[in-house]
Amino acid sequence: MGERHGGAGVRGRLHRRLGSGDLTAVPEVRHALRDLLEKWPQPDADSPADAADVAELLASELVTNALIHTDRGAVVTATVEDSRLHVEVRDFMAGLPVPDVPTADLGTSGRGLVLVERLADAWGVRTAQGVGKVVWFELHAGAA
Repeated sequence: MGERHGGAGVRGRLHRRLGSGDLTAVPEVRHALRDLLEKWPQPDADSPADAADVAELLASELVTNALIHTDRGAVVTATVEDSRLHVEVRDFMAGLPVPDVPTADLGTSGRGLVLVERLADAWGVRTAQGVGKVVWFELHAGAA
């Protein structure tokens, strides 16, 4: 498959403020991220997943967590530099998240950070300047 549009020197940034409890922001962030990644290198034909698909999934999980578990909105920032994508979701509530070990009876909840932990090339949580926290992940094109 090769690269979509060359890949070398690809740069871009997405920055969005999301309203409290506004879950319509989740698909909006996914679409904006997909647009940002339009020129990002494609994985090799032998790669099991498109890194852009993984990026959308993980960003959706973090945005959903921030909007469901906090009541002050969130800020999502995504930065692309060459083959590296860095996504941060900041909320404005104290306390750091702890990944749950999902069980069969949880349905679809409790899996977000587990997915991030397993699919991201790197991820973490830090306290934000002021109040709140930032949950972030990185992906490298072709590494998904």
